[in-house]
Formats: sequence, structure tokens, C-alpha cells
Amino acid sequence: MTGYEGIFAIVLSMTIPILGIIFGSLMYIRKKQNDTELRRLIIENHADLETAKALIAEQEKKPSKYTSLRWACILIGLGLGTFADYLLGINFENDLYFWLVIAFGIGLGLLVSFFIEQKMQKKEQEQPQDE
Repeated sequence: MTGYEGIFAIVLSMTIPILGIIFGSLMYIRKKQNDTELRRLIIENHADLETAKALIAEQEKKPSKYTSLRWACILIGLGLGTFADYLLGINFENDLYFWLVIAFGIGLGLLVSFFIEQKMQKKEQEQPQDE
């Protein structure tokens, strides 16, 4: 089986970008079809101008205010996983155990960020709005 690994790597490295381009193009085409269908329905139903503008306008994606927290917890988990690898004496040659401990650290970081976000959202809902 020696020699097939190189061919497999080449085919895989060429297939992934091609599939990415194909699926990206399909998603773009589908979005345009949905927009066209929405506009057609607005025209057929004689919607007033304000409603039509509200439906057609692009919705701004507001970045989550917890993104920094999430990344911080992920990176702390990654660091803890790497530190645990060092303490356990797992070297990079043992690929499976090395990556399992790293993945566990990242998963633990995501879990911690989830619980912190939940607590923060709960506090925000309990606080009265001063407006």
C-alpha cells in the first residue's frame, strides 16, 4: 500500500476546494432564487411599500457579544489540553491520544463558555431595562 498515500493526498487536496466552490455556488444560487420568489410574492399580494422594504432589506447580522468569551474559553481549553498532554507525557507520535486530549480540552472550554453565557443572559433578562 506504499505509494497510494501520496495519490490519495493529492486527490483529496484537489477534491476539497472543488467541492467547496460547488457548494458555495449552489448556496448563492439558492439565495438568489429565494430573493426572487419573495419579491414575486410581494408584487402578487400588493404589499404596501414599507412592508415590502422591510421584507426585502438585508438583515444585518449583529455579531454576538459572547464571541470573545467563547474564543477565550476555547483557547484556554486548548492550552489546558496541551498542558495535560505534557503532564501525561503524551508526545505527538501517539496521534490518537494527543488529539483526544486536545479535543477534550476544547470541548471543555466550549462547555464552560456555554454555561457562562447562560448565566450572563439570565442576569441580563432579570435586570430592568433603563430606557
